[in-house]
Amino acid sequence: MAERTLRVLALYPDLMNIYADRGNLLLLRRRMEWRGIGFELAGAGLGDAVDPDAHDLFYLGGGQDRDQALCASDLATVKREAIHAAAARGAVVFGVCGGHQLLGHGYELGSERLPGLGLVDLETVREEGPRLIGNVAIEVDLGRGPEVLAGFENHGGRTRLGPDAAALGRVLKGHGNDGRSGAEGVRGGAHGTVIGTYLHGPLLPKNAWFADWLAAAALGLAPDSLGPLDDAFEDAAHAAARRAAGLSDQ
Repeated sequence: MAERTLRVLALYPDLMNIYADRGNLLLLRRRMEWRGIGFELAGAGLGDAVDPDAHDLFYLGGGQDRDQALCASDLATVKREAIHAAAARGAVVFGVCGGHQLLGHGYELGSERLPGLGLVDLETVREEGPRLIGNVAIEVDLGRGPEVLAGFENHGGRTRLGPDAAALGRVLKGHGNDGRSGAEGVRGGAHGTVIGTYLHGPLLPKNAWFADWLAAAALGLAPDSLGPLDDAFEDAAHAAARRAAGLSDQ
């Protein structure tokens, strides 16, 4: 039996799953199994109550506007208190694309406003103008010095951080949160474990080191404590994503 287990809850896996979110979850499972760490994956859909102490990592992916609206309402009325409690004790709450947008105060879609979880100080608005689409790379520092996350973005919303929010990273290539500020994603919460980003494609198989960082944070471990793996395939995917974004492999 594994000495420890990473317990993951996928929020709305049938609705918020259009950006290769299953690939992100599968990579987390594989990397835990390769290290002899247990992995448990559960799902919570519309109307399902959430136990804030039963999971180490809460995953919220992207979805179509109609599905995102359904999930936003459910998050605000059914799951908000539990997810706040989980983040307060140090659980990781990880939102990708639409999930990133719902971590903040709200998302204005014309005359409609979707409520957010209010975990971090950000607002998202759908403005006139083109969608922000393309390969993207950002520089982040999660305690190991500057590193690069590379992926793909495709969003119509413009996300703006408030004075109490910090970006996940600085845009090197691509658009980021709003195409103007140079900021991408968000990192917040009492323990710095609330993470949002527009990067997908999927994100984690292209950035295996970041998957390990999320897992270590969720398990309450130091970032480098999981030990190395043979990441030749993942490193190749990362290098390809960097080249697609217009960066060198180095």
